[in-house]
Amino acid sequence: MNRSAIFLTLMWGLSVLPSSGQTGSAGTTDPDSIVTVGYATGSAASFAGSVKKINESQMNNKDQVTNALDVIQGRVAGLQIERNGANAMSAVRLRGTTSLTGGNDPLIIVDGVMGDLSLLSSIYPTDIESFTILKDASETSQYGSRGAAGVIEVTTLRGKAGKMRMVYNSSLGLSVVYKNLKMLSADRYRSYAQLSGRAEDLLDLGSSTDFQEVIQRNGFTEKHHIAFYGGTEKSSYRVSLGYLDNRTVIRSMNDRTLMSNMNMTQQMFDGILQVDLGMFGSTGKKQNIFDEQKLFYSAAAWNPTFPDHQNEQGGWDGYPSASQIGNPQALLEEKDHDENSHISTHAKLTFNLLPQLKLTLFAAYTYDVEQNAQYLPTSVWNKGQAYRATSKTENLLGNAILSYNKDLGIQSLNVMAMAEMQKDTHQGYHTTVTNFSTDLFGYNNLAAGALRPWDGTGSYFYESKMSAFMGRLSYTLLDRYVMTVTARADGSSKFGDNHKWGFFPALSGAWVISKEPFMRHQKLIDDLKLSVGYGASGNQAGIDSYNSLSLVSPAGLVPVSDGHIVSLSEMRNINPDLKWEVSKTLNIGIDAQMLNRRLLFSMSYYHTRVTDMLYPYAVSIPPFQFNTLLANLGSMRNSGLEFSVGGTPMISRDMELTINGNVTFQRNKLTSLSGYYHGEYLEAPSTKGIAVLNGAGFHGGGNDVTFQIVGEPLGTFKLPHCKGLVSQGDGKYTYDVGESYIAGQAMPKMLVGSNISFRYKEFDISMQVNGAFGHKIFNGTSLTYMNVAAFPLYNILDEAPEKGINDQTVTDYWLEKGDYVNIDYITLGWRVPLHPNRFIESMRVALTMNNVATFTGYSGLTPMINSSNVNGTLGLDDKRSYPLYHTYTLGISLTF
Repeated sequence: MNRSAIFLTLMWGLSVLPSSGQTGSAGTTDPDSIVTVGYATGSAASFAGSVKKINESQMNNKDQVTNALDVIQGRVAGLQIERNGANAMSAVRLRGTTSLTGGNDPLIIVDGVMGDLSLLSSIYPTDIESFTILKDASETSQYGSRGAAGVIEVTTLRGKAGKMRMVYNSSLGLSVVYKNLKMLSADRYRSYAQLSGRAEDLLDLGSSTDFQEVIQRNGFTEKHHIAFYGGTEKSSYRVSLGYLDNRTVIRSMNDRTLMSNMNMTQQMFDGILQVDLGMFGSTGKKQNIFDEQKLFYSAAAWNPTFPDHQNEQGGWDGYPSASQIGNPQALLEEKDHDENSHISTHAKLTFNLLPQLKLTLFAAYTYDVEQNAQYLPTSVWNKGQAYRATSKTENLLGNAILSYNKDLGIQSLNVMAMAEMQKDTHQGYHTTVTNFSTDLFGYNNLAAGALRPWDGTGSYFYESKMSAFMGRLSYTLLDRYVMTVTARADGSSKFGDNHKWGFFPALSGAWVISKEPFMRHQKLIDDLKLSVGYGASGNQAGIDSYNSLSLVSPAGLVPVSDGHIVSLSEMRNINPDLKWEVSKTLNIGIDAQMLNRRLLFSMSYYHTRVTDMLYPYAVSIPPFQFNTLLANLGSMRNSGLEFSVGGTPMISRDMELTINGNVTFQRNKLTSLSGYYHGEYLEAPSTKGIAVLNGAGFHGGGNDVTFQIVGEPLGTFKLPHCKGLVSQGDGKYTYDVGESYIAGQAMPKMLVGSNISFRYKEFDISMQVNGAFGHKIFNGTSLTYMNVAAFPLYNILDEAPEKGINDQTVTDYWLEKGDYVNIDYITLGWRVPLHPNRFIESMRVALTMNNVATFTGYSGLTPMINSSNVNGTLGLDDKRSYPLYHTYTLGISLTF
């Protein structure tokens, strides 16, 4: 058994240890408590779908993280959060990938405001009260054509009755690189040139430079957050302000963000009306890397005999023969800057018309503006290039919900009707300018560039509208038999003329076994519920606003008299049958709370069939005007088994131990990409490349490593088998290449997560662990850097001369297992004992270490690469890995 499996087994065993002591909790939910899931409100026991709620008491690290979703990392079965090396989210998946064209990230809802993952960048983690995660279609059907990838609802903190209080949180973090690729040093570079007979080809400038270290620094993170709240039983408020300054371990990357959140609640007319007002927003500036892969590729492979300073002419020495890379210090001078501002305002009016009848009116307005400015200096781009762009997005949302709740003795009835309207508007422009005579102006004076390419300037405007109606009925008998029916209809301007409306029904049932008479006399099980649900939800993210319409666009210049005009032409084929993708999910679950709710167990099985998948198909001319058509013909299947367990095996006045763990087994298969469209059979290629290697020597095809193959999981490796290494007789070797075969998959078959927290008196310690198993990674970094044929134009790994591989043909030689267990963070906290005073009510000091350790057999820098996002990096580690670093954070929290 490997170290990862031993570690998981120990943690899983700990989580079910019984213990005597007082009653405790590990994130339990009282089945009789009133909760809100989507648009519906009811007792926790009355929801039969797969729903997970994370309360504030379970967010023991939210003061130390920089992104809201980091709070629930590893706590929800089936939730996969991936980041790039700068710790920015690159993908979020709930129960896998469901589309080939887009919309795989879950719908994000913050206090009723809907958006994508970027919405969370305006929420300071400390302001969050709870997360509610909807995973199966029996609940996500409430969101119709937007719920196929799951839903994550975020509720922010509200004011509380009582005196005004102030909470201040601050933290300082230091990030230190601890591992880089081990390339040839300058001395080894020179000696290998002599040994290999390449001395005449060597360009030696006499220095000794590690360019990986040159582009790095110690990172620094600074966070401040202050909140004021208070009120009465009828009126409350909460206002907060947060600031984040993150300087990463890469010299040219910085991020500064200012965030604010305001909420107010007022009851009027003796409780007949409750008014909730809220607003949250952010403004920030980011300095990005223009081309991440080129920078890291160059830092590793650049000639180490080059100096780390400018030459006598004030420029950076170049090496034109190494055409795929550039001087790393020159690349750091590339500018790629973003400025963004976001504001969301929302209002909710709740009318308690009768004891059983309630009317809720909700409205929200969201405004985003983002500016991007880039400049590539003349040292890295022939004659320089500047780019400026601005994009603006507005969203209007309004809905009305009428709900009726009636208790009929042994029966209860909950009926809800909802009408909703939404309008999205997007607009923007961009300009590209080249041929600069100087770098002094950068992107601040576009007139300094002499040439404006024809396709370098553009603007756009598009909007979409959607109307929706939904009905929901929930019936409960004897407080233990629950049935829920949901039906939603969405009408969207995005859809084709023949499919303007989509229908998304759902049916679910629950049996609260623990309330049966035969369970009354047992004391082991407190709550036991069996649930079954089936429903449909949709995905319209793969459809642009005007995809179903006939459009024209500028095509070129036409001479007219003594001038020119711009000609227009049609853009694509029209598909009046264009519609949403549909996910139909069967979910079977069982939830149990035992030992006075000190032990929790949950298991869910799901099976999702995605139909009407969007895909661009090759079509004949005629009858079509163009050779491609976007149509709904594909299908995919996802299934999985989720286990969650949590417990408080030890609790007393001075000590408490809480352990939570979850395991997800998941499967995916692309089942079809063909079908009939108006009598013509359309078929996409059964095998198509997804991720492809690039860089020196990777030209001319044959460098794909992951594929979409009908009948196989997305991201399947189809590679030639390497039978071994063949000697060339001069101490060098090539790969012995055989036939191609299905060699594995990029997406994990199993995900694990666990959180452990222990308190002793005023001290506490917590740890978060995540892992993934059953997938593979193609180590394109080693394939490239182990190839001695690239030397001396490109530096190679320190071990490459001894291996002597003189080849970089793509085979399964560098296909490795991607299994890993990662200790995400360890936090040590101290609640400082205070003498009674007029000012400080409580104080807590915490020390956190992030990116603690990774247990893996993968030979590359890190196994935590893209394993879910269907793009050119899926399953491929290809010369773009950030250096590995630890982050040490000291934080303080004060309540006044």
